[in-house]
Amino acid sequence: MDKLIEILTDIRPDVDFANEEKLIDNAVLDSFDIVSIISVLNDEFDISIRVNELGPENFNSAGAIMKMVERLQQK
Repeated sequence: MDKLIEILTDIRPDVDFANEEKLIDNAVLDSFDIVSIISVLNDEFDISIRVNELGPENFNSAGAIMKMVERLQQK
């Protein structure tokens, strides 16, 4: 989780990823942020985030993103 928070903070240093629970619902992240996050996560965690994974349920918080990453690593 620390690695994920570091990645997210590198992309958006102005966001408190450890505590924010509505990154998508409150429009904290925009589409450009999501594209950047997906690119880095794919490389750093050796996963492939597909279009069907792009819902708010997977990107609303660092915890949700981490659960998605862990699930995709098991595939």
